[in-house]
Amino acid sequence: MAQEDVAPIRVGLLGAGTVGSQTARLLVEQKDELAARIGRPIELTGVACLDPAETDPFPWIDKSVVTTDTMSVATNSDIVIELIGGTGVARKFVLAAIESGASVVTANKALLAKYGPEIYAAAEAKGVDIYFEASVGGAIPFLRPLRESLVGDRVTSMLGIVNGTTNYILDEMTTKGLDFDDVLRDAQAKGYAEADPTGDIEGHDAANKAAIMATLGFHTNVTIDDVSVEGITRITADDIAAATAEDKVIKLLAVVENTEAGVSARVYPALISNSHPLASVHGSFNAVFVKAEAADDLMFYGRGAGGAPTASAVVGDVVTEARHIAQGCTGPVIPLYNDLKKAPIEASRAEFAVRFVIHDNPGVLAAIAAKFAEHGVSINGVNQDLKPTLKDPGYDGELQQLRLVTHMTDELTLRETVEDVCKLDCVVGEPSILRVLN
Repeated sequence: MAQEDVAPIRVGLLGAGTVGSQTARLLVEQKDELAARIGRPIELTGVACLDPAETDPFPWIDKSVVTTDTMSVATNSDIVIELIGGTGVARKFVLAAIESGASVVTANKALLAKYGPEIYAAAEAKGVDIYFEASVGGAIPFLRPLRESLVGDRVTSMLGIVNGTTNYILDEMTTKGLDFDDVLRDAQAKGYAEADPTGDIEGHDAANKAAIMATLGFHTNVTIDDVSVEGITRITADDIAAATAEDKVIKLLAVVENTEAGVSARVYPALISNSHPLASVHGSFNAVFVKAEAADDLMFYGRGAGGAPTASAVVGDVVTEARHIAQGCTGPVIPLYNDLKKAPIEASRAEFAVRFVIHDNPGVLAAIAAKFAEHGVSINGVNQDLKPTLKDPGYDGELQQLRLVTHMTDELTLRETVEDVCKLDCVVGEPSILRVLN
């Protein structure tokens, strides 16, 4: 056997934070077993971070391989693991690694949602691989089945819970009756939410993942700029209570579809029946449904966050790529052969639940219903039995909550209808608008 056939495969790690440190642990502690699976030794030869002291709590990381020279690690490895996060700096190091002839493993959804097609093309041109299982769904084996197992099928849609922080917050609000702000503070204290949780609670993290899902599933270029995003910051305890009264829960969903109107990628909170499998996805768990023409319905479920679970997916990608290196081959490229148009917002149709706070006077319901009729929006159900929670200083009686559920309508028309209704004197404050998932 030639010397190069038994030489260790050099792995460089960029970033030694929550996921990076656990990735290093798995690579070091399982070194012998991984070598047996690969057919060749694997060695962590470089760990780049801003301050070497960051690795002090992790005794499995050899101090001799820790450096602040990130570019050196990126360009002197056979496999580069990028766990820095962000887009600008990460893009520079990933492209440099590819140019040096290294394959790349990353968990960086923001990077791929913005620069994915550029990076995929660079890897293909250089004859190296790019793997990113951990970028969507944490430990769930989801992207590789989408990328390889379903390559003989036609995927038409995907929807799921892909952000553990928001799922935890909504779950706590539902099961414990807490307000959003209280649960968010609790999530931060427990480490489930970042000190700046904007990326999660405003839906941007899920939107990055939706862009990746649509790109891989539909073989077309979908970036973060193509994703419509709504977060959960406007979900109130009243919304949760109203959902509970109707045997439903609220979940933040990533939804991607390939229809005759074009490709759409959206993130929004939706009402889901308690009988739906997604309703039972609790805490930081994730779940994704895939619909394909031949395979029909598939569901992927598992831990969507956390250092060790995410590191499991990262190391799985490393082993896959190390096998390719050991065998002198590369994996399948990412074929973005479709140039599909993006569906306009008018093409997005759903049933909507709209909750107004109103002065409970005679004729109010008729006035609101008339506005819906003027816009051609059909009402499917009405609930006036919700507990009133507000008082208007200018009104000597209690306010009432009125909840209307529509038949299928397009979002633009629904928004225009609600805006018109809010001009009525009997309507108070901001309404709540949620899609209903059937």
